[in-house]
Amino acid sequence: MTFFNASEPILRRKQHELDFQDLQGLLCFRWRVGSKTLLKTSYSRIDQVFMLWGLLTAAMFITAQFLPLDWSTQAVLWSVLTLVGTVAMIGLSWFWVVVERAAWLVGSWVLLIAVGLALTDYSIFMAWGDVMLHLGSLWLAISALGYVITGCSLRSRALVLAGIVHLFSAAVVFYISDWQFLLTGIVMAGSLLLLGESQWDMRPPIDYRLLEAQKQFNREQHLRRSASHFEHDVQS
Repeated sequence: MTFFNASEPILRRKQHELDFQDLQGLLCFRWRVGSKTLLKTSYSRIDQVFMLWGLLTAAMFITAQFLPLDWSTQAVLWSVLTLVGTVAMIGLSWFWVVVERAAWLVGSWVLLIAVGLALTDYSIFMAWGDVMLHLGSLWLAISALGYVITGCSLRSRALVLAGIVHLFSAAVVFYISDWQFLLTGIVMAGSLLLLGESQWDMRPPIDYRLLEAQKQFNREQHLRRSASHFEHDVQS
């Protein structure tokens, strides 16, 4: 048995046969024109975390690149937005990570974010030029570490690849200081929004002992997903 499931696509369109833990807090959207549905999609709480961070990182790095705000003001704004995102991440993801026995991953991300925020604020308020000139590379490297840890824990090639992309981008941005915030925002926000809009691969769900009544439901959903994937492969 391989560590990653090579038979499962790295990224694909979102599946509808979700497990119990994915259905909790699910947001569904449908855009219609008359009786015709133009777009139908849904966002689990994990998807919502990706989408929220995608929007926050886009706002922060676009602000840093294009708006004429002084560094101290930006540090305060970034800190507030980062704290808001961190609290929301914990609240939205907690049930899912507890069921999947991956609660330590949330703690890991909180620690990485706290280190990045501390280094960012210290470099700005204390005029630590070596870090200030490379904040984009700092956050890309921190994100790369988080993605790789999460990807290995959940056995997700998509998340590991996202980490590799972030690490490579950190090296590139290091030498392009004039546009570092724009490039950093594109990589970070783009990756987050893509993962939030897609179904990425991971290991099979864990049978959590407190969801005894839902185990059969999850097994039936797994069979439906397998049948749906088989039909798609046959048609293609």
